[in-house]
Amino acid sequence: MPAAVQTSTVSRTCLVILAVIATGAAIFWLADILTPPAMAMFLAIVIDGFARVLKRRLPWIPGRAALPLAIMVSILLFGTALFVIADNGVSFATQLVTYTPKLNSLIAQVAAAAGTGVAPTIDQLFMRLDPSKYIGDVARGFQNFASNALFILIYLGFIIASRHAFERKLVGLSDNRAARREAVEAFQRIRDGVEQYLWVQTVTGLMIAVASWVVMAVIGLDNAVFWAFLIFIASYIPIIGGAVGILAPPIFALIQFEPFWPALVLLGVLQLIQFVVGNVVLPRMQGDSLNIDPVVVLLSLAFWGAIWGVAGMFLSTPLTVMAMVILAQFDGTRWVAVLLSADGEPEKLRDRTAPFAADEKSKPKRKPAVTQA
Repeated sequence: MPAAVQTSTVSRTCLVILAVIATGAAIFWLADILTPPAMAMFLAIVIDGFARVLKRRLPWIPGRAALPLAIMVSILLFGTALFVIADNGVSFATQLVTYTPKLNSLIAQVAAAAGTGVAPTIDQLFMRLDPSKYIGDVARGFQNFASNALFILIYLGFIIASRHAFERKLVGLSDNRAARREAVEAFQRIRDGVEQYLWVQTVTGLMIAVASWVVMAVIGLDNAVFWAFLIFIASYIPIIGGAVGILAPPIFALIQFEPFWPALVLLGVLQLIQFVVGNVVLPRMQGDSLNIDPVVVLLSLAFWGAIWGVAGMFLSTPLTVMAMVILAQFDGTRWVAVLLSADGEPEKLRDRTAPFAADEKSKPKRKPAVTQA
């Protein structure tokens, strides 16, 4: 009997590994189909959490008006973001033309330091690249972006309209009351974990962006608002976003200013801001609420980025939280959830500080698994 039990465990583990590989291959091949609804679900969670914040913080607002108000505010913020990008982006592109002599000088200095001989100018590099060959790819990229944005909005509308039906379906998954409660609690843990992640990233991103804008404005860097906004958006991408926020403004400071000290000061101060927020503020806000191993965060960023590109990078942590909670519900896959968690207890997905937490949210203790994979 022990040998039979051991064989069953090995077979089940092998099936789980094969299922994970097959699932990864499927979501890679179906990336064009799955990415829009995944982004729409992400935005729906944001809007739903925002609506619950309005209900709790502004009790004089009627309950049915909270969701439409949250949608209107989200559209307003999105429109403002597009305006900032368009307005400052045009100014940034125009100023790049005036920086051509400085760019040629920097290229010559780098070539001299590397001992590569005569360095090409910006115009020569531009001619070698032959942009006409890439016009078609750029046009297709813009077309795909527009079509994906349209599909995301369509999916978002249907998801918001059918959210109550989804809750009823979740309750009706099983006739067993304990199983229904387990499913509802798992859904709440996923929702609260994603909202906690969004809240922490938004607050810390705003801190970094505002502090960076102050430093860039004091130094006199052009388009400081544009750079601060890009730093804020990049903060939603773990690890890589912080590196972009540190390196991009100092590089353009080298182009704008003749001496090197403004770029060095900007690099040092931005590095200090990222260090303080990332190592002091962020751990205090996040605590152990997500309960995900830091190595898993890095691996999930690489995995989802390779499968879904930039959208996968934005969704890497929320998708990992969702996978960990779901895998923890079954005996056959719980070991995977244990590996994904930070302390070996994937059920300990807690929310201590996020204002998005629902009033009815409970902190469930570990319960027996529902079924076996």
